[in-house]
Amino acid sequence: MKDAFGSPQSVLVLGGTSEIALATVRRFMARRTRTVWLAGRQGPRLDAAAAGLRDEAAAHGAQVGVRTVPFDALAPETHEEVLEKVFAEGDIDLVLVAFGVLGDQTADEHDPMAAVRVTRTNYTGAVSAGLVCANALRAQGHGSLVVLSSVAGERARRANFIYGSSKAGLDAFTQGLGDALHGSGVHVLVVRPGFVHTRMTEGRPPAPLSTTPGAVADAIAHGVRRRARTVWVPAALGPVMSVLRHLPRPLFRRLPG
Repeated sequence: MKDAFGSPQSVLVLGGTSEIALATVRRFMARRTRTVWLAGRQGPRLDAAAAGLRDEAAAHGAQVGVRTVPFDALAPETHEEVLEKVFAEGDIDLVLVAFGVLGDQTADEHDPMAAVRVTRTNYTGAVSAGLVCANALRAQGHGSLVVLSSVAGERARRANFIYGSSKAGLDAFTQGLGDALHGSGVHVLVVRPGFVHTRMTEGRPPAPLSTTPGAVADAIAHGVRRRARTVWVPAALGPVMSVLRHLPRPLFRRLPG
């Protein structure tokens, strides 16, 4: 159960090598989180992420159990079995859905199967895993489901409409899921970051109002504590996107990519 300040004692991360997710887990570990599950493709990066959290906990004298579990967004037929085993070990206070890929817009426009892989990862994989976790949280009667959406999903742009459309679908799904879970004791939070400086965006020119994994982690922790439904990172993106959302299409097309 969450403590009196709303901090989760147990966290499950789907996308266990995500820099945003790991920064978020560290924020919670600094409070009361004592059980962490990192779900992702097994390999050196996942093992290193778990070891890093263990070392950090030990350095601060905290007793935190960090475990890994194999998870593949592109294998939805395995999600129920894998994730139900995690919930069978004990209640989960917070699930963070943090996996996703950017793809290569220019190349993917000429390779439909590559474009499909982006959408399957970002949208259908998250729908499958999100529903499994939502049902488990509803059954235990409490918990938060936090989903990393993107500002790109607010209005798909020429430069990234494949990625943007997948995030738009994920955002709409998560909002609807939050409405469906209203009154169940389960809190659903949609997180809409802008450009985040991570491995995934390395080498790409930063967009205005770009941010960092740490800033996104702070916004998530604050949003969970106040049981927010949506957070923008940085917060200024909210009013900016309110304007861009209503721009006439001829003007919107002229915006720089």
